[in-house]
Amino acid sequence: MTLKFKNRIALFNTLAVALTTAFVFLVIFLVVTKTAYNHLDNDILTEKEEVFSNLDWHRDSIIIKKMPEWDELEHKKIEVNPTFLQIVDTKGKVVFHSSNLHDDQFLFNPKNKTETFYNGEISNQKIRLGQFPITNEAGAIIGQLTIATSQQESYSILRNLILVLFISFPFMLIIQFVASQIAASEAIKPVHQLIKTASGISESSIGTRLKLPERKDELYKLTQTINDLLFRIEKSIVQQKQFTSDASHEIRTPLAAIRGTIEILIRKKREPEVYEAKLSNIIAQVDRLDTLLEQLLQLARIESGITATKKEAIPLAKKVYNSSEKWLEALSEKELKLQVLIPEDALVIGVPFYLEIIIDNLIQNAIKYSNSKGTITVFWESNSSTLSFQDEGIGITDEELPNVFNRFYRTDESRSSTIKGNGLGLSIAKKLADLQNIELQVRSTPEKGSTFTLRFK
Repeated sequence: MTLKFKNRIALFNTLAVALTTAFVFLVIFLVVTKTAYNHLDNDILTEKEEVFSNLDWHRDSIIIKKMPEWDELEHKKIEVNPTFLQIVDTKGKVVFHSSNLHDDQFLFNPKNKTETFYNGEISNQKIRLGQFPITNEAGAIIGQLTIATSQQESYSILRNLILVLFISFPFMLIIQFVASQIAASEAIKPVHQLIKTASGISESSIGTRLKLPERKDELYKLTQTINDLLFRIEKSIVQQKQFTSDASHEIRTPLAAIRGTIEILIRKKREPEVYEAKLSNIIAQVDRLDTLLEQLLQLARIESGITATKKEAIPLAKKVYNSSEKWLEALSEKELKLQVLIPEDALVIGVPFYLEIIIDNLIQNAIKYSNSKGTITVFWESNSSTLSFQDEGIGITDEELPNVFNRFYRTDESRSSTIKGNGLGLSIAKKLADLQNIELQVRSTPEKGSTFTLRFK
């Protein structure tokens, strides 16, 4: 059976209190017991000094002097706080015993060499005994003195104490469990409120946020964490919807162009040159679709986490030169100059295939948005371990700068121009950089150009 949360809290609190209380009760019992026995033992020691002061010996014989102490009332009666005396020689023969012992005899250890205290019973009465060796002038043991006093009162106190502790213990635990349940119920009321509010949030009301508690405690942090999670989910849903819309638009545009071209061709017969031109246009649109689908596939692989991320040392200059050779034709068309300022010994740690895609996308982006007859500079700064791609293009405004790495995002300037693209290259570059723990940043000035920087860690 699964206990409710409040019952689990109450149970754990009760167990903790039970262990603590049991320890405290044990300490109390041991302290009271020790105190009671110490009191009795001190009385026995006092009695011992009085008895020893009235003993004498000759060689192995014990001589008992006549003294009023031995005729005291406490040595004659056994009812109220009596004191019992017994002296035996080395052969175990009783030399003396107080009159209140009658025919009883204490058990003793004939080989005892030190003072010893123990518990016993006489005439159904609990007693505390002390056994002390008697020595002569030569230090030889010639007998044993046993002194006993009643511990009935201490025994009754200890027995009542045990009874009270055992009876009060379960009642205290029951009270503790109930009190913990009530306290837990009050403590988790805000949690129930969170559950009620959170359960009412759906995709249509994803913008709803939980009310933060007044006290900045653990519940406050929990609520804040849930709100942050809701914000991320809302952002993801918005991005997903935007992605679907943008992808549909990017796919629909070339398809519409292909359909329009085909419809024009089938309306009437045309010259072969016209067919060739229109078919070339269709091929260009198909290439555009192919590029778009390839980039979407790359994004899907990156976000699914199935791509390899094995890092190794990469010669940076060689990697950039190899990538730049792919864009010689595009550079020539816009009369652009590509300047690479990277030392031959520059090495970076990363995934070669990923870094190649990043460099390709950043060079391609610089070519797209550079003005004709400009210069694109790729340079390495060893002090900060950064690789920068600087162009002299149209630039990006401050308002648009935070969005350049979003999927399908293209600035208003680029959308209204003849610049080709679908807004996925920088998004792919950003995700691949994040996978390699490479920081991709951008700074830009409108009409002067942009600089994309890879910071290797």
